[in-house]
Amino acid sequence: MSKICMVGTGYVGLVSGACLADFGHEVWCVDINQKRIDELHDGIMPIYEPGLDTLVEKNVTDKRLFFTTSLAEGMKDADTVFIAVQTPMADSGEADLKFVLQVAGEVGALLDDYKVVVTKSTVPVGTSKLVRKAIKENLKGDIDFDLASNPEFLREGSSIEDFMRPDRVVVGVDSDRAAEVMREIYRPLYLLETPIVVSDIETAELIKYAANAFLAVKISYINELSTLADSVGANISMIAKAMGLDKRIGKKFLHAGLGYGGSCLPKDTNALVHIAETADCDMSIVRAAIGVNAELPNKAIAMATQFLPDLSGKTVTLLGLSFKPNTDDIREAPSRKLVALLTEAGATLQVHDPVAADNFQLEYPELKYCDNAYDAASGSDLCLLVTEWNEYRQLDIPKLGELMNNKAFVDCRNVYNKSMFAKHGFDYASFGRPERD
Repeated sequence: MSKICMVGTGYVGLVSGACLADFGHEVWCVDINQKRIDELHDGIMPIYEPGLDTLVEKNVTDKRLFFTTSLAEGMKDADTVFIAVQTPMADSGEADLKFVLQVAGEVGALLDDYKVVVTKSTVPVGTSKLVRKAIKENLKGDIDFDLASNPEFLREGSSIEDFMRPDRVVVGVDSDRAAEVMREIYRPLYLLETPIVVSDIETAELIKYAANAFLAVKISYINELSTLADSVGANISMIAKAMGLDKRIGKKFLHAGLGYGGSCLPKDTNALVHIAETADCDMSIVRAAIGVNAELPNKAIAMATQFLPDLSGKTVTLLGLSFKPNTDDIREAPSRKLVALLTEAGATLQVHDPVAADNFQLEYPELKYCDNAYDAASGSDLCLLVTEWNEYRQLDIPKLGELMNNKAFVDCRNVYNKSMFAKHGFDYASFGRPERD
């Protein structure tokens, strides 16, 4: 068993800390936010993630998981210190490392024996050199330490399963000693024959960006292809199915719609472009993927105006606000741009989301927030399905038609098909599927 100090109780830090505790390690999660630590002590989760509250409660009860605002307490007798604080996107597109380097300096000031300092936050190539410098500048003596990079590959909504049964674990190290420490932490995964990819630190730092950018490119490719399918009368769903049967391509991330959002893909694609610029390289494919993704909300509005050419004074329903199902994360969610475009067009918005409504209301208090999908559709002239929550997959279409002023439905996630709505008198549009569908 190792003692681990996890600095940061955001999405990555809290999920990783709870899962490592469930591996049998003693984990101290540290955060400067006293309110958050108090709430965690009371079993209140700062994020919505299925199963996280149960996992935290179990490991707190078993005395493997602890929460504190004291970095000194968290680091005492720890073998490793994980830095899992946020790296927001700066205006330039690069990752802002101020929180990572601040923590690194504080860790350096508290180091009193050998530890491995692990970067869990997503950081650009070369960050380890800055972390090492920040630690050394604050050391109180000649104390040995090693660095490691251990990027996360957690999908919001299924992060616990992703951590417990990952496709791979990536560990970048600068010494054999650090590699052994990291292997011991992830030893429970050897029983599952999980591949452990051990590399140098720079390679590990780039792997995270490379993986996320590839997924973004795949999503944008199928969305760009859906526009072509619309133009020539082809069916993007059948195209994606046939493509996905090719083992070289695979079926995942080939779903046409509003594209990607959240805290990872938008930030990481822009950061990779910036990293490439500093290395005098041009990531033209990634740039194109970013551009395609940015235009998808405009495409949804163009579909809407086919049914309602003038949105001014009309009531529009948005079903779903989070960037994907099973999360309350609204960062870079397509719903945000849809709200901006619809509001600019003069529409009044009625919205619903089973989990993310409270977060959205903090930023958009002027919208009408409804208790369910049908309340949101009541008196509406147009309904857009924005996030494919399960409860939106079996809508009572006749009931929806009775409640709406005008029967128009834009399916931004291709959940339904035209015939299901047409037989109830609806105008229906989706991404990349012909009118005959």
